Amino acid sequence: MTHSVRVTLALSSMILAMTLDCGPAWADGGPDLAQLVQNPIAKVISVPFQNNLNFGVGPDHDPQDVLNIQPVLPIQINEDWNVISRTIIPVDYQSPSSPAGSAVGGVGDINLALYFSPARTSGSLIWGIGPAFIFPSADHEVLGQGKFSAGISAVALTIQGPWLVGALVTQVASVCGLSYRRDVNQMLMQPFINFNFPRGWYLTSSPIITANWRAPGSQQWTVPMGAGGGRAFRLGKQAMNAQLQAFDDVTHPHGTGNWTLRVQFQLLFPK
Repeated sequence: MTHSVRVTLALSSMILAMTLDCGPAWADGGPDLAQLVQNPIAKVISVPFQNNLNFGVGPDHDPQDVLNIQPVLPIQINEDWNVISRTIIPVDYQSPSSPAGSAVGGVGDINLALYFSPARTSGSLIWGIGPAFIFPSADHEVLGQGKFSAGISAVALTIQGPWLVGALVTQVASVCGLSYRRDVNQMLMQPFINFNFPRGWYLTSSPIITANWRAPGSQQWTVPMGAGGGRAFRLGKQAMNAQLQAFDDVTHPHGTGNWTLRVQFQLLFPK
């Protein structure tokens, strides 16, 4: 068993134990807290740690581990508008690409999206839209694209009773960067559907669908299908969220993983 698999399984066990703990120091989160952590543009400071363990990568079907650190910072512009800064800092681990090679780990390309969202919402629709950027910050060539890319990102969601349903879509293309690296033209789409129970428990499905428009037609899409569950809770005054999901990549390019185990732990800090 590789180091990345052991770490992910240990993290999964720890989060499961935390969510099941019923000791006096733990307080139930309730559906309101659960819906808050499920909203990617909620007006609350949030720091999710999302670990994706991908299985079946490369010719030897090795595991690949990607820890996404995703701080979210809402900023009030005026009485009518907020801007929500959502950054993704990937920390990657790649298995050796050949028997004589060595594993590669480090920071990947950092993503930044800025969502302009109405401070007051009329009706049941919550939305945000704004620019998106990818910075060529990777520690190693195989961990990044070597290009500065820019584009647009949008998110919309609705809350209907125990249901929270929405989607996030980002489209970017390369602007400049290393001339010998392939140009970037890609889309990321993340639909999310959540059903909330009492005491902060919920069922969830939030697959990350990607399309590389520069690749041949049969190699453009990665489409996962899967689901999981989680719980929003408090430890003392600290609001937290933990979840576990699994996805089968029903369509994916050659050499990429065929299924993913996702473990997420999230801290919330009310402004």
